[in-house]
Amino acid sequence: MKLSINTLYIVSTPIGNLDDITLRAIKVLKNSDIILCEDTRHYLKLLNNLKIKKKLISYHKFNERKQTPSIIKYIKQGRILSLISDAGTPLLSDPGKVLINECIKSQINVVPIPGPSSITASISVSGFSDQFLFYGFLPKTENELENVLRTLSNLPFSIIFFTPPIKLNFYLKRFKKFFSSRKILIAREISKIHETFYTGDIDKIEFFENNLKGELTLVISEIKKNKIRENLFDDKKIINMIKKNLKKYSIRDTVELISKTETVNKKLIYKLCLEIKNEKNT
Repeated sequence: MKLSINTLYIVSTPIGNLDDITLRAIKVLKNSDIILCEDTRHYLKLLNNLKIKKKLISYHKFNERKQTPSIIKYIKQGRILSLISDAGTPLLSDPGKVLINECIKSQINVVPIPGPSSITASISVSGFSDQFLFYGFLPKTENELENVLRTLSNLPFSIIFFTPPIKLNFYLKRFKKFFSSRKILIAREISKIHETFYTGDIDKIEFFENNLKGELTLVISEIKKNKIRENLFDDKKIINMIKKNLKKYSIRDTVELISKTETVNKKLIYKLCLEIKNEKNT
């Protein structure tokens, strides 16, 4: 297989089982002069298994801006370069965008070598809608996280997240609030020895007593059609109406008054009333 010069190859590699490498990916790596990878030690296992000995250059989020100019120079010199990530398809929640954009500016071809991805693997076994949104890693701060989840909860698609195991219960608690009545798939260690899939209703799934170990991919099911309108209401407007009415009326009367003018589920109004009432009492 002869590779093209003035080209950067984006090579997908196994997310666990080393046998998931494609024949084309092997040929590209074998014919590359330099392989860019996040952790050179991590990839020696894969390359040794394939009996490939090539120059490895560390390329990660902390040095990508510094490394990019020299990489562009190598490609322009006629060397064949490949970019791989720690696992799966590069650039999906991994470094590489800086390099890709510089290649485009320099009229360097960028060629994808398709292969394994925990994103497509997890959605394929979920049973959820194949119209999906991949978000990646969620924000860590409470306010930013709530804003993001509130926005995502209004979208009628399946949603895929990457989650650190230690933060799983933290995110599950927020999912119960924003994705009520939907289902969840927790995919752990896809294609590895301890591969496990947990599925269930978000409202009913229990928190994990012990932190799960390994790589986690979470998939939230699509929103039910009869829930879309409910989720699209102007929450600030409704909350202000509730606060105003609760000063004069009971929760029951407040629910009745608001439901007459707003197309919002009564149960949802009642739930908000209780939350606002409890906030005042704490």
